[in-house]
Amino acid sequence: MRFCGVLAVLCFCVIFYLEHYIPFLIWMFILHTILSSMIPLGEAATVHALFKDNSFDHRYGRLRLWGSIGFVAMVLLAGEVFQWWGIEVLPWLGLGVLIALAIDTFLLREPKIERHPLVRGELRAVLQRLEVRWFLVSAFAMIFGHAALYVFYSLYLADLGYSKSEIGFFWTLGVTAEVIFFYFQSKVMSRYSPTRVLQATFMIAVIRFVLIGYFATTSLLILAQLMHAATFAAHHSASTKLIQGWFSGPLQARGQALFTTVAYGFGGTLGGLCAGWIWDHWGPNQVFGMAAVACALAGVAIAQVKTNPKALHS
Repeated sequence: MRFCGVLAVLCFCVIFYLEHYIPFLIWMFILHTILSSMIPLGEAATVHALFKDNSFDHRYGRLRLWGSIGFVAMVLLAGEVFQWWGIEVLPWLGLGVLIALAIDTFLLREPKIERHPLVRGELRAVLQRLEVRWFLVSAFAMIFGHAALYVFYSLYLADLGYSKSEIGFFWTLGVTAEVIFFYFQSKVMSRYSPTRVLQATFMIAVIRFVLIGYFATTSLLILAQLMHAATFAAHHSASTKLIQGWFSGPLQARGQALFTTVAYGFGGTLGGLCAGWIWDHWGPNQVFGMAAVACALAGVAIAQVKTNPKALHS
């Protein structure tokens, strides 16, 4: 993480010398690759420590919620900065955040992780399990559908006549809902299996996108944003718990990286591209119709996973 943090700072400095689209696109790809590699490393170290103390259900959410709080704080801070000094300061603000991130990695204590040699073929053996493959399919479909939300939700609300401040309210409402779930997640994760939680999140996601796309009154849009507690926070926690069970020992970081790549890398990218095509050809409403269909397919996929949560580490 320290290496990636420093490398991200150095890579970001290149932005001050970019003037054309193609070099900027290549730079974005490289920077995203570096930053994305930090996520599974941090998740693996955190989750390993929590599972070792048997405190995942109680403590993971209360750690993870700080990422959501940081997101809201950064949005509010950036908004004020851009209001006073203009969007031209964006590169400097981004550089400052990455420098702070790099410094923070050196302040972290090295986690006490037991070192196990990676046995040849161990990763392949895990990936050959049908339940793991079905889970990855469900993760891909879920984020594929959510790409419509992440990419086009603000534009959709603007088309409906909502102001920028009202759009910001909807986003803040969603993040607030996920923070509340993370804080109280132990009441859910300790009572229900991760697969049962995932089944519920996919069903709620279908309802959420149908409401957004076809019943877009203010009250129902507010209800749909509150569902973010399930479709993001609950989905993330349950997925992390399953991954830790399947990809244990030396496979922890690889399992988290695989989930991030399949879901947010492939699923998010392809979902965004498909949503853009549908927006142009069939209209905004059908974008969220596609999202609902994708989440329904995710529900079909997760129904094939029969993992007993009590035997995840066996």
